[in-house]
Amino acid sequence: MTKEKLPVRFGIIGCGIIADIHAQGILNTEEAELAAVFDTKRESAVKLTETYGGVICDTLEELLAREDVEVVCICTPSGMHAEQTAMVARAGKHVLVEKPMAIRLDDVERMIEVCAENGVLLATVFPRRMSPQAGYARQVIQEGRLGKLSLCSAYVMLYRDQAYYDSAGWRGTWAMDGGGAMMNQGIHTVDMLQWLVGPVSSLSAKAKAVLRSIEVEDTVIAALEFASGALGVLEITTTACDGKGQRLVIHGEKGVIVIEEDTIVSLEIDGQQIQLPEFEPFKVIPDGHRLQIRDMALAVREGREPVVTGKDGRHSLEIILGTYEASRQHKEIKLQTETPVL
Repeated sequence: MTKEKLPVRFGIIGCGIIADIHAQGILNTEEAELAAVFDTKRESAVKLTETYGGVICDTLEELLAREDVEVVCICTPSGMHAEQTAMVARAGKHVLVEKPMAIRLDDVERMIEVCAENGVLLATVFPRRMSPQAGYARQVIQEGRLGKLSLCSAYVMLYRDQAYYDSAGWRGTWAMDGGGAMMNQGIHTVDMLQWLVGPVSSLSAKAKAVLRSIEVEDTVIAALEFASGALGVLEITTTACDGKGQRLVIHGEKGVIVIEEDTIVSLEIDGQQIQLPEFEPFKVIPDGHRLQIRDMALAVREGREPVVTGKDGRHSLEIILGTYEASRQHKEIKLQTETPVL
């Protein structure tokens, strides 16, 4: 069998909760295979391999030295991503890094640089982009069926109790978590917003810990201006007792689209409800990760960029860090707008 037809072999760094989802995705992808794993807590690595297979490595260096590992999934705390990405890239392995890519923009830029310098691919995990309904919503907007966009509202109403933050020493810290409700839970909605509507040019915000005893925020409100001229509102919290989830509402001069979680619940154009096509069933967990893993495997074999790149991760992180800065300085913050205006 030629190499082009062999499964791409993956390694996993960090064997916690999110690694289980990556391992499931690899197991359920014909084009991928789990080769090796590493965690500083060996018992976590043992548990993962008992379910999904793969060899346990005693050190990260041992995993990176393996010739059979082609792609490494980085599933460690956010504050470790930048250094580990550099190590993986210099070992000649492709990188699939969990969100957020890193906790500082300069770290993300170095990650993009080091992967380019070493000729390896860099992808970040935004599984909601793999949703067929999200893709359809983007097509509707790009085709101009909503007309010029005017107002975009995003709500992330989730619940995380104090025990969640106390369950690991790095949770809720600036050094390792990089942020709170927005950085870790709201980041997927932030990514969807800028992917659907276009780049954010400026924002004002307030972020604080309202109920939880943590360094970072549990609640955020932000007012956005997009490069297109549209305005937006973000409301994100992990203190919502009812935990209603995520909702996006995008208004244009001709219509409005409403997305709840990964489902379009309403598309109205010129005053008429539009009949939606039939979509393939999709759940962000596990389908989103599985489809991103498959895309990464195909990108390696086909010699192309993955559908979600390191630059995509940078755009979302810039919005989040800009929000924190706007809250700290009590003023409007201007952002770069490198992505095309829709």
